[in-house]
Amino acid sequence: MRGFTLLELMIVVAIVGVLAMMAVPTYFGYVTRAQVSEATDLLWAAKVPLAEYYVNNGKWPAAPGDVMSTTSGRYTAAVSYLGTPDDAPPGQVTLMATMSYLGISAEIRGGTLLLETSDGGSAWNCTAGGDRPIARDYLPGACR
Repeated sequence: MRGFTLLELMIVVAIVGVLAMMAVPTYFGYVTRAQVSEATDLLWAAKVPLAEYYVNNGKWPAAPGDVMSTTSGRYTAAVSYLGTPDDAPPGQVTLMATMSYLGISAEIRGGTLLLETSDGGSAWNCTAGGDRPIARDYLPGACR
C-alpha cells in the first residue's frame, strides 16, 4: 500500500498550524497599517492647499474642508483642526485625522494622527497625538 501514515499527516498539520500562528498576526498588522495610510494620505493632501491659502490670505481657512476636496474616507472619520490655528506670522496649525469606529481594526478605532506646521506651511511634522494617539507600531515611517 502507498500513502502517508497518520503520524506523517499529523506532523504536516502541526507545521501548517505553526506557520499560520506566525502569519495571521503579521497579516492583521499590515491591514491595520494600510487603514492608517488612508488618514496620512488625507493629511498629506492638505499640506499644499493649506500653505497656499495661508500665503495668499495671511490666515488659515476657517475649516480644513474649505481648501480640501475630501476630509473623510472609508477608514478616516474626519480631518479637522486640533485647537485653534495661530494666524500670526509665522503661522501655526495642527491638523488631526480621526479614524473611524466602524469597519476598522480594533487597535486604531477612534485613533488620532497629527500633522502640524509652525512656519506657515513650509515644513510639516507628522506624529501620533490628539485625543487617542495611534500606537507607534501602526504609524507610517514618516510619522514615527
